[in-house]
Amino acid sequence: MGYLTTHILDTTHGTPAAGVAITLYELIDGDKVKINTSITNSDGRCDQPILSEKDFHQGVYELEFAIGDYYRRLDKQLAEPLFLDEVVIRFGINDATSHYHVPVLVSPYGYSTYRGS
Repeated sequence: MGYLTTHILDTTHGTPAAGVAITLYELIDGDKVKINTSITNSDGRCDQPILSEKDFHQGVYELEFAIGDYYRRLDKQLAEPLFLDEVVIRFGINDATSHYHVPVLVSPYGYSTYRGS
């Protein structure tokens, strides 16, 4: 069975992004259904898969990263409103037997993601 993980790297500071709140939603018939929440550890990862093997199935999902709160804690000089606050990544799972990894590289002014391994 497959599972879902994520990893956040802070490209501004060159470190993992620790203490970022992450919420996972599944999109069902146009509605967002909250599946799980987690906080990144000191390595910028969640201690457990954000979507475990028992709950993993095909579908459309969103990961919502509280990046604004993270940067507010680190840099009191950033002007409000922040350019990036909630970073949302919508993606599809079409193979219920694979490991899906969604890494995020982030700064206060941009982010990128890809399907990792």
